Amino acid sequence: MARGDAEFVEFVHAASGRLAHAAYLMTGDHHQAEDATQTALARTYASWSRVRRDDPYAYTRRVMVNYIVDNWRRPIREYPTDEIPHRHRDDVADEVTARRWLQIALGTLTARERAIVVLRYLFDLPELQVARELEVSVGTVKSTSSRALGKLRQTLVELPSTPGGQR
Repeated sequence: MARGDAEFVEFVHAASGRLAHAAYLMTGDHHQAEDATQTALARTYASWSRVRRDDPYAYTRRVMVNYIVDNWRRPIREYPTDEIPHRHRDDVADEVTARRWLQIALGTLTARERAIVVLRYLFDLPELQVARELEVSVGTVKSTSSRALGKLRQTLVELPSTPGGQR
């Protein structure tokens, strides 16, 4: 192994799960999320000698968000269907229901709203850092976040049931 490779492998094991989950919440698609995560990790590896001394997780997250936002700017033609591919029936009905509910709720948001909500509330980043990563003003983060949370509240009222079957 090259110098630093073992350290990078350890970083990938520690960070890839959370990065993939965040990418999924931002894109709403498992394949796009996997692609974004792998691309971010590959780009991080290319800069590993410089990045590892600072905060590699923040760097990788920023690369991933930029990659996802770039793909929003260059949309790929999709042909949606009513069927979800690769759906497995497991004994984790509550978890599936919660994830599906979250996916539906996040699907009501615009791309920018979704990115801000995921960065603010999943990654727990301050507004200033979200603004820097998305290259928007802090005011835009605040107003967009407020608007997105309002939409999510409305979605909570409109959906037949929420995670855990509570209303």
